[in-house]
Amino acid sequence: MKGAMIMPYIDPDVILEAKKMDLFTYLQSYEPQELVRFSGNVYCTRTHDSLKISNGKWCWHSHGIGGRSALDYLIKVRDMSFTEAVEQIIGQTAIQPPVSVSKDEKPKPKPFTLPPANRSATHMVNYLTKRGIDFDILRFCMDTGRLYESYPYHNAVFVGMDEKGTPRYAALRGARFMGEATGSDKHYSFGIPAETDSDTLHLFESPIDLLSYATLLKLHSYDWRQEHLLSLSGVYQPKENAGQTATPAALERFLERNPNVRKIVLRFDNDTTGRLAVQTIRAVLPDSYEIISSPPPSGKDYNDYLCDRLGLPRAQGKKRNIER
Repeated sequence: MKGAMIMPYIDPDVILEAKKMDLFTYLQSYEPQELVRFSGNVYCTRTHDSLKISNGKWCWHSHGIGGRSALDYLIKVRDMSFTEAVEQIIGQTAIQPPVSVSKDEKPKPKPFTLPPANRSATHMVNYLTKRGIDFDILRFCMDTGRLYESYPYHNAVFVGMDEKGTPRYAALRGARFMGEATGSDKHYSFGIPAETDSDTLHLFESPIDLLSYATLLKLHSYDWRQEHLLSLSGVYQPKENAGQTATPAALERFLERNPNVRKIVLRFDNDTTGRLAVQTIRAVLPDSYEIISSPPPSGKDYNDYLCDRLGLPRAQGKKRNIER
């Protein structure tokens, strides 16, 4: 039928495997920073302190919803589609099998491990240029060790480094997969510092949004290396109790290392979560900073806006819950 949406096919066995994973195991294996012991064998998440996990089930009390599996959680809490949630779980298990640790044990920190690099970057470059990212900007990131293609899954790997240039963080992104390398330290998220001293920092949710903004600057003949660019490598989700919300780790570290920064431009997604993140960062940072909110003029994020400007189709599978 003309105009009908074709849903991607997922093998039923793959779906069955994804449904088997419980939320505790998923968070323990892939987002251990989100798992907080509440009492005894009851856990909550760092983002949602009213979401309790116990006896193989979870319940988000403040919203009156719950479930058993990680799949339920990704769909109901993280607002992923069924296909995105399945691919998220299977993609994570392909990179690192889930750990099995007793709830009475404290999970041991995992050493940081970068995914193996592919011999070429053809798949990655093709994926990112189709999303409008300028090739010269990609080449800069590859030449400086900030970006490469993984093997054997051909994901784009966005590397965050410490002050000595040592990799400490890696965000993985594919056509339908998002994840982080094992042991990633969120204090060292993907970013591109200014070439010279600058008092301005532009903050993004994702590396692709950061590169999209850099491409937009280049399209307007601006020097994209004149101001600091930093991504949080994911949505900044404040706690339900705003008074307990901390400054994003990557932002906190960057400001400590760059005391000359006085202006912070928040280029977050054009949705409810993005606007809440803006309000929270304004609340947690000192008044000495000038904080400006600058969401994309069109689309959900800066990559949508870049694609609109270039006449390219927006990336498939992205959520469109933009509130006017």
